[in-house]
Amino acid sequence: METPAAAAPGWSFSLSFLFLALGTLVATLLGAAHRLGLIYQLLHKVDKASIRHGGESVAAVLRAHGVRFLFTLVGGHISPLLVACEKLGIRVVDTRHEVTAVFAADAVARLSGTVGVAAVTAGPGLTNTVTAVKNAQIAQSPVLLLGGAASTLLQNRGALQAIDQMSLFRPLCKFCASVRRVRDIVPTLRAAMAAAQSGTPGPVFVELPIDVLYPYFTVEKEMVPAKPPKGLRGHVVTWYLENHLANLFAGAWEPQPKGPLPLDIPMAPPQQVQRCVEILSRAKRPLTLLGSQALLPPTPAEKLRAAVETLGIPCFLGGMARGLLGRGHPLHIRQNRSAALKKADVVVLAGIVCDFRLSYGRVLSRSSKVIIINRNREEMLVNSDMFWKPQEAVQGDVGSFVVKLVEGLKGQTWASDWLEELQQADRQKEQAFREKALMPVAQHLNPVWVLQQVEETLPDNSVLVVDGGDFVGTAAHLVQPRGPLRWLDPGAFGTLGVGAGFALGAKLCRPDAEVWCLFGDGAFGYSLIEFDTFVRHKVTTLPLSEPEIPVMALIGNDAGWTQISREQVPSLGSNVACGLAFTDYHKVAMGLGAQGSLLSRDNEDQVVKVLHDAQQQCRDGHPVVVNILIGRTDFRDGSIAV
Repeated sequence: METPAAAAPGWSFSLSFLFLALGTLVATLLGAAHRLGLIYQLLHKVDKASIRHGGESVAAVLRAHGVRFLFTLVGGHISPLLVACEKLGIRVVDTRHEVTAVFAADAVARLSGTVGVAAVTAGPGLTNTVTAVKNAQIAQSPVLLLGGAASTLLQNRGALQAIDQMSLFRPLCKFCASVRRVRDIVPTLRAAMAAAQSGTPGPVFVELPIDVLYPYFTVEKEMVPAKPPKGLRGHVVTWYLENHLANLFAGAWEPQPKGPLPLDIPMAPPQQVQRCVEILSRAKRPLTLLGSQALLPPTPAEKLRAAVETLGIPCFLGGMARGLLGRGHPLHIRQNRSAALKKADVVVLAGIVCDFRLSYGRVLSRSSKVIIINRNREEMLVNSDMFWKPQEAVQGDVGSFVVKLVEGLKGQTWASDWLEELQQADRQKEQAFREKALMPVAQHLNPVWVLQQVEETLPDNSVLVVDGGDFVGTAAHLVQPRGPLRWLDPGAFGTLGVGAGFALGAKLCRPDAEVWCLFGDGAFGYSLIEFDTFVRHKVTTLPLSEPEIPVMALIGNDAGWTQISREQVPSLGSNVACGLAFTDYHKVAMGLGAQGSLLSRDNEDQVVKVLHDAQQQCRDGHPVVVNILIGRTDFRDGSIAV
């Protein structure tokens, strides 16, 4: 017979097992309740009578972040946020293609130093933006893309335009999030806006399913059946749908902070700055290359310009840094960059990358001491394992670094003969350009001569947008932006089709500026339909009776993809797929409501007059297309870089 003492361990084991089982059951039930939102719903109410919707939360966050423009192509998935933005005074500008909306947001980001915002509908609306988002990623532009999506319950169930959008954008964006509840809209957007501007800027994506944007009564009507199905299974399904609906809207309208979060901007370590100061102080032939990162906040463009002038080192300007010193500044060297780099003893690459644009670093002399500064360490060191080696690789904000260099060098100057040597080489190259401008071409107008007339006509308040290959590549040598943040090109991705979107964003950001767009005829094909957009919308500084966005497009029309054909024909012996026609683009634009004119050899003596007339038409509030028929020169032979 078992004694009580012997039975005790068995009872103890049974009680322990029972408590463990009960604990596991309770934890499982609590976990299920949490996942179903039941615990949150106990603490936060669902206002079933409210007519508010998630689009209002989106608009409130955008306004709190100073967003002035929202670019879009309308779709039912995103209608609530468009209407809410309009009500809060955010300018909603609809384009004819989603890619244009993102390009316009990119231009706003570059020119304003804030986040540019675009919103497009689900599925094909979002896939149409991929090229522009990738361009923004490579150009390091802080763009927020808001994308519609199928309702949270219907994803992966064959809903209209429902695809895995998150997988599509994760490789392209710094931050990707899909909002699953109305209350999550505000914190998600705040985090996205901060991520876009922190570190190395770039695009971010927030997916907004349709049921987090529309009001409760609309979602309830679509989600919960009016007559619940009978039986146990029907009751369970109805309860699940009602609970999902409640979880979507629980706590939706409770107050939340909507303003900007702190940004994380890397700054150069003081020890490295001091080492760079010491290297530069011993230089005899220093040279600086400034790229787009130099123009990022927090350093204002005018403060950076003053620092570069005080530094007194000859410089080349690329990307968004073009125009930093204005037109004809003595420190700005524009030609013969490769030769200058070979002669320099210290080279400062400030926001410049050793990619194809610097022949992967091969243009740098092995004897030069190279200082490179960039927010992105991986980008900063690209190809340093093969063709070049930095003396100092500094991870930090470029503009702030340049200012600190000036402070450290305390007014040091360099011998003038180095600068004079570079200026003399510039003058010789520009004389060669003038000679090429006078050379006859087989037909139509010499593009070099045409662009020289553009350079002489371009006003001081202009913003230049460039979109093309051969014609734009020629313009980059001949046409000078008149000041900082007055030049917009696609960047290292070399994307065609940016022109209309960039022009749209530029004119809205700078309504008092003249926006001049230089197009190749191939590239113009992407932008042509957006002259309908320019005609339909107005700029706020113009009278309400003038409904257009007045931008001025100059098309270098040589009836072909000339940048490709000038290499393809001699190397492969065929012009296949490179030919276009001398299309009357100006007439097509006129059919869309814009103004148009033609320049050719027949009115060669009227070039300047036609440009002045186009300027006046813009001042009167009309978008203008000047179709310039040009011939072909050898100006850019051998210019393709891969």
